Amino acid sequence: MKKIALFPFRDDMMCFIHVLLNAQDMKDKGHEVTVVMEGAAVTLLPKLAQPDNPMHELFNAVRNKGLIEGACRACSSKLKVAADIESLGIPLIGDMSNHPGMASYIERGYEIITF
Repeated sequence: MKKIALFPFRDDMMCFIHVLLNAQDMKDKGHEVTVVMEGAAVTLLPKLAQPDNPMHELFNAVRNKGLIEGACRACSSKLKVAADIESLGIPLIGDMSNHPGMASYIERGYEIITF
């Protein structure tokens, strides 16, 4: 099976729903998949954590499967959602000037898909 890292960058809920759906589908089909939140997409996490969000259950299902590896430390701080993200139990990551570098995923055999 493949190793796939999904890197959403945009603050676009409709796009991110497809990231969550694909992550879940890939995992269910036996692929190793991880979601790495980058750019403005980090702002979606606190929104999805709200119980009244229509995509809350999907978000929790993906999060509970451990498919969200982390959120960009630099972007989360800049966009003032770092504390909210950490309170969700999602780590802030960033091995490349406080951003999660794609090179480390490529070196570990992941195919990178960006959104």
